[in-house]
Amino acid sequence: MAYLVLIRHGQSEWNALGKWTGWHDVPLTDQGKAEAKAAAQALEGAHIQLHKAYTSKLMRAQQTLEEIKQHLENVELETVAHESLNERHYGDYTGLNKWDAQEKMGEEEFHKIRRAWDHPIPGGETLKDVHARAVPFYQETILHDLKKGKNVIIAAHGNSLRALVKHLEAMPDEAVHKLEIGTGEVYMYTVDEEGKIANKTIFNSGNKA
Repeated sequence: MAYLVLIRHGQSEWNALGKWTGWHDVPLTDQGKAEAKAAAQALEGAHIQLHKAYTSKLMRAQQTLEEIKQHLENVELETVAHESLNERHYGDYTGLNKWDAQEKMGEEEFHKIRRAWDHPIPGGETLKDVHARAVPFYQETILHDLKKGKNVIIAAHGNSLRALVKHLEAMPDEAVHKLEIGTGEVYMYTVDEEGKIANKTIFNSGNKA
């Protein structure tokens, strides 16, 4: 049995401004760092020893992981950064204010862009596209660690984690629009020797922006 911990990065500078961020590389705000610390405190209370860490190539996820490692005094934790765990690419919408866009396009289209499984974005990715890169990386790399009994943490992004959760929980395509993960929110799974999910706990439900 092993633990798999998923954490969405803390609030970034563009989260605070309400902008679609995608692959644009921005740092955490002070609030984002505090959210990462709160996540670390939740993990501390769970009394698990982390053996391996994965994160994306983007600094907001990496900073979140570093805050956690520092708090847990586990700064030597073996860490792999990989683009497969990057946030969804928002294409032509990158840098636009989400709430201004919501007013212009209407609630239905806005919700499809943010949460739907296969709703296209000009020049960007759908959640289905993110799933197609994040899940194979999980299956080919991370799952092997879990099957060896290693406790793994993944610090990543709202949509790359939504893609992984969809896979882990065998969530139907039509149900994924209901799934939201807040900044600094932690999903902790227990994984059996065959790689199947045995249990799930959620800590620190954060801002869904």
